[in-house]
Amino acid sequence: MHMVDLGDVALHYRIDGPEDGAPVVFVNSLGTDMRLWDPILPLLPQGLRILRFDKRGHGLSTCPPAPYAMGTLVSDTERLMDHLGFRDVMFVGLSIGGMIAQGLAVKRLDLMRAMVLSNTGAKIGTTEMWAERISAVKTGGIESLADAVMERWFSAKFRAAPELELWRNMLTRQEDAGYAGCSAAISGTDFYATTATLRLPTLGIAGSEDGSTPPDLVRETVELVPGSQFHLIRGAGHLPCVENPQNFATALSDFMHATGHV
Repeated sequence: MHMVDLGDVALHYRIDGPEDGAPVVFVNSLGTDMRLWDPILPLLPQGLRILRFDKRGHGLSTCPPAPYAMGTLVSDTERLMDHLGFRDVMFVGLSIGGMIAQGLAVKRLDLMRAMVLSNTGAKIGTTEMWAERISAVKTGGIESLADAVMERWFSAKFRAAPELELWRNMLTRQEDAGYAGCSAAISGTDFYATTATLRLPTLGIAGSEDGSTPPDLVRETVELVPGSQFHLIRGAGHLPCVENPQNFATALSDFMHATGHV
């Protein structure tokens, strides 16, 4: 485990793979930590140099006072990548991670050669919806939202499996302030105009049972980028890398080969 002190926040990160490997950065969703990607990593091409980290207020990273702005989350990622020498990467972002991907691509295209926007949107939800969730977290903690979140995250089949408890526990053990802070960042974000200016290889991945970012939202977002591709994973919800890691990893690996990243 490694930490980097960026001044206003200390981020927990992990690098796997050889120093000369093709660089890939993974950024996970609201309410999860870097372990979200564990199911797919063994299924990816060998020899990648993979960076994962916990967003501010999540996992083992520090939790500055909420609320946060999306620009701050983008800056955290930018500073971490600069510090660790990650450039020309394949950037894989899920949910809020996909929003960070869009913001970073606009700000620092030199850091990114291709991006994967998984289960995300240029805009997610409404200001009123996020205000209600932030209020609920402040009043009753993440636990008060946990069952509803599980319904949005996972298909009915997966919710009947014992493994659901792993992901519910991961959610409820995040910092309340971190969850509320990142919720505020999502609430204030509308990237439709800026994402439409991007010109880089882009893959969208959606789950047919996603209750947070439905497939139509993901498709609409990636189609803002000319030449983008779209992949639907049937039977999976908001975290298809958990529910169907083989399908997710295959789509990602095929995209890596198609873009010459491996």
